[in-house]
Amino acid sequence: MKERKLEKYIIEHSSPEDPVLEDLYRQTHLRFVNPNMASGFLQGRFLEMITRMIDPVTVLEIGTYTGYSTISIAKGLSAEGKIITIETDDELADFARSYFIKAAVENKIIQHTGNAIDIIPGLEQEFDLVFIDGDKREYCEYYRIIINKVRKGGFILADNVLWGDKVLDKDSRDQQTRGIIDFNEMLMHKSDIEHVILPLRDGITIIRKI
Repeated sequence: MKERKLEKYIIEHSSPEDPVLEDLYRQTHLRFVNPNMASGFLQGRFLEMITRMIDPVTVLEIGTYTGYSTISIAKGLSAEGKIITIETDDELADFARSYFIKAAVENKIIQHTGNAIDIIPGLEQEFDLVFIDGDKREYCEYYRIIINKVRKGGFILADNVLWGDKVLDKDSRDQQTRGIIDFNEMLMHKSDIEHVILPLRDGITIIRKI
């Protein structure tokens, strides 16, 4: 109860949610399975603000879902900025695109449908910022194929790194949980990055390439 009151206080004392994003979040919960996959207000605000701080020109997002995080990042981009977003579920593409248009950020967004592991090697861009929010079982592989495409001094954000506190179960055999645990452990042994986990929503890691 105390946590809910605190979250309510945080929301009430932050800049208000974009009405388009508010509607997107509501429609996601009405129309799709696993609606909690949508970033939501606090994380969306965080993504927008950190994008403004970094001021990236090229952004890669792994996992569009219905587009809440995509719009949030796009809103933080400068006029020259672009975000490439990849989603495996082709049934979500048109819905997400309709909200990109409503939010007036469609010109900043390039959509791809398919497996990110297959698509990313074919991308020629060097990225200033990458947001990982795809299949948790593939986090380590996502990292391996993007790290050389991130510029020196660039950033990677990884979502769901606390995975509902399941990361504390070191003996878990659940493949999604193991994917997150292995990813978190892998980062601990990297000497070419610095990183920190923030307990925002389901946990988000900020990684900076040294």
